[in-house]
Amino acid sequence: MNIILADVNRENLLPFTFMRPVADIRCGIMTIAEKWNYLSGDKCSYLTESYLSKKYPVKIEKENLVVNSSVLVNHELYNEAIGLKPGCALLFGDVTIAINASDEQVKNYTSFADMKITHKSESAFIANNITYPWDIFKLNDTAVRSDFELMTKGRKSQPISGTNTVINPAAIFIEEGAVVECSILNGNTGPIYIGKKAEVMENCAIRGPFALGEHAVLKMSTKIYGATTIGPHCKVGGEVSNSVIFGYSNKAHDGFLGNSVIAEWCNLGADTNNSNLKNNYGMVKVYSYVSKKDINTGLQFCGLMMGDHSKAAINTMFNTGTVVGVSANVFGGGFPPKFIPSFAWGGFNEAVFQLDKAIELAAQVYKRREMAFDKTEQEILSHINMLELRLPSI
Repeated sequence: MNIILADVNRENLLPFTFMRPVADIRCGIMTIAEKWNYLSGDKCSYLTESYLSKKYPVKIEKENLVVNSSVLVNHELYNEAIGLKPGCALLFGDVTIAINASDEQVKNYTSFADMKITHKSESAFIANNITYPWDIFKLNDTAVRSDFELMTKGRKSQPISGTNTVINPAAIFIEEGAVVECSILNGNTGPIYIGKKAEVMENCAIRGPFALGEHAVLKMSTKIYGATTIGPHCKVGGEVSNSVIFGYSNKAHDGFLGNSVIAEWCNLGADTNNSNLKNNYGMVKVYSYVSKKDINTGLQFCGLMMGDHSKAAINTMFNTGTVVGVSANVFGGGFPPKFIPSFAWGGFNEAVFQLDKAIELAAQVYKRREMAFDKTEQEILSHINMLELRLPSI
C-alpha cells in the first residue's frame, strides 16, 4: 500500500509546521513519519503546503492510504489502517485516521476532511492526535512507551556499563555505539532509550520515560525528568522536564526547560530558563496563530514553544506559555514578550532579523554539522519570511 501523510491541524500547530509537514513533528522516540516508515518498511510521502512540497514530495499510485498525520500511529492502528478497502475510512470517534483513496481522489485533494468516503470503520484502539503544540509534550509519555515497545521488541540492548547505577535494566535499551558512563538510569518510572552513537556523560541522572536520539549528547550532571525526548544531534545540559527537542538543537548549559517543545536548529544560551507554572497556579494561556490571540491550554504546566532556527542569549528568562516563531534572536534584559514573532531581533518588537543575515547564519550552523543549507532550505525560509514579517526593517 502506498502511504501518503496528509497535513491535519497544520495551522493550529504553528510555529512547528512552518518548516515541516505535520508528519515531521517528533513525539516519542520517532517523528510521526518515521513511525509510519518503520511500521510499513517503506518511505512514505507527504501531502503538505506547496512551498514545502519540493523537500517533502508526494508519490501517488492507483491505490493509496491517505493518513491523518496528526495521529500518533502504533502497531494496532497501523494494522487496522492498512487493511482498509477502497473508499473506506478508519475513524476513532470524530477523528478520521486514514482513508483508502484512489489516485483521482488524491490528485483532487483539498483537505483531509473533504475527501469522499463510501464506508466507515470504527477503530478498536485509542487514537491520540496532536491538535495543538502543547499536545507534543503532553502525549510524549504515551508516545515514548509505544515507540520503545515497537523499536526494541525482539532485540537485545548493548550491555550497560557497570559504572552506572541502574534501576530496572529491562526497561533500558542502548543502541550500538552509544556511550553511557557513571550515571543514574531509573527505568522504574518509564523506559529509557539511548540512540546510536549517543553519549551520556558522567554524573547524569535520568528518570524515564526518556529518549536520546542518535549522535545526541547529555552533558555532565544533566538532570532529566520524564517524559522527555531529545532528538538526534542535540547537546543538552542542566535540568529538563517533560519536554521535546526535535533535533539539531542545543541547550548545552545549566538552566531549566520544562513542559516545552523546541524545534530544530535552535540554541538556548547558558543559564536560559523558562517558567512552566504561573504564580497563581492558574491555567496557562498560549498565543494561537489561528485566532491571533492567547487561548487557554487547559494545562497548569506549560512552558516554551520555540520554532526552528531561533536563538536565545545567555540568561534569557522565558515566561510561562511563551511562543517564539522561526529564526528569531531573543536577547535583552527582563522577560521577553509571551509571543515573539518570526525574524524578531531582540524579542521586543524593536527590529527585524534581516533575511540575508538569517540565511547566512543558518548556513554557518549547517556547516558545523557538515551539512549544506541548500537552495530548497533557503526558499522555505524565504517563504516564511514573506508570510510572517510584520515589523519595520533596520
